[in-house]
Parts: sequence; C-alpha cells; structure tokens
Amino acid sequence: MKKSILITAWLSLLLVSPLVSPLVLDEQDDSRTLRFFHTHTTKTLAVTYYRDGLYLLEPMEELRAFLADWRDGEKKEIDPRLMDILWKIQQVSGSNETYEVISAYRSPGTNRYLRNKSNGVAQNSQHILGKAIDVRLRGMDTRKLRDVALQLKLGGVGYYEKTDFIHVDTGRVRRW
Repeated sequence: MKKSILITAWLSLLLVSPLVSPLVLDEQDDSRTLRFFHTHTTKTLAVTYYRDGLYLLEPMEELRAFLADWRDGEKKEIDPRLMDILWKIQQVSGSNETYEVISAYRSPGTNRYLRNKSNGVAQNSQHILGKAIDVRLRGMDTRKLRDVALQLKLGGVGYYEKTDFIHVDTGRVRRW
C-alpha cells in the first residue's frame, strides 16, 4: 500500500513539476536574446546570452567586446544583470526591437575626459564598473522606455530628453 502511494505521488510530481518533467521542460524556452546597434562604431550584435538557467560564457564575452569603451577599446566584464534589465524591459513592453547603444563600458580615462567636458558625468560612474548602459530602443519613445525601466525597479534609471536616450544600471534603485 505504501509503495503504491509513493509511486503515485512520484508520477504526479513528474508530470506537474517543471524541475523534473521533461514534458514541461521541452515546452519552456528560457533563452534570452538581445539585438544591438552601436551608434559610434555602427557594429551590430544579436546575442543569446542566457539559456537553460545559465549565463553563456561565449556570448557574455561577445558582449564584453561589443560594449567596450569605443574611444580607447578597453574592455570590462559586463554585469549580466544589466542584460537582464534590458531583456525585462523588452518583455514588459512587448518589443523585440534593436537597442541602440550610445555608451556602455567606459574606461577610467574616458570617464575623466567626459567629466572634464561635462558636469553630468559621475566620478564613480556605474559605466566604469561595466554595470551601466545608455540606450534607445527602436520603435519606442524614450519617455515610454524610461517609464518601463522605472516600473521594473531593478537599478538606476536616467532620462536624457535633449539627447534622446535613457541610462540604466544595476546599482541601487534611483532616478534622474
């Protein structure tokens, strides 16, 4: 009697649990793909950076190269949570359009240079940590893009109306 109860319970778990059932797993696609156009280099990248519960090493390396400081070529590891924020923005907004990258990683030298030119550049910018990106999303008004990013409450969000882009980062939740 106990054996039949255990078998029934196990079979029930097998059929309903997404952690156990190959039937359910086959129907799930948890891959995360993003498309980019870099406004300064004119390079493009379409990359699936996450699949089967894992960040993928080679695509993350492609992102590291693509999002390098375009002024001096210096590269930095990109926080995968930053890519997740961009992916979640697309999920919430229903868009799968290309992100236009204005700025991503910035070397300390580039950050100093920009700080000397403008008072709007933070000394300890999330950009120099590989944790920030400035973007537009094709086909979406940047005000709406800002609103979606703010709704997620996953990090910092800045809105630059004159230059028509938003900043998102994986730092603490804040806005400007």
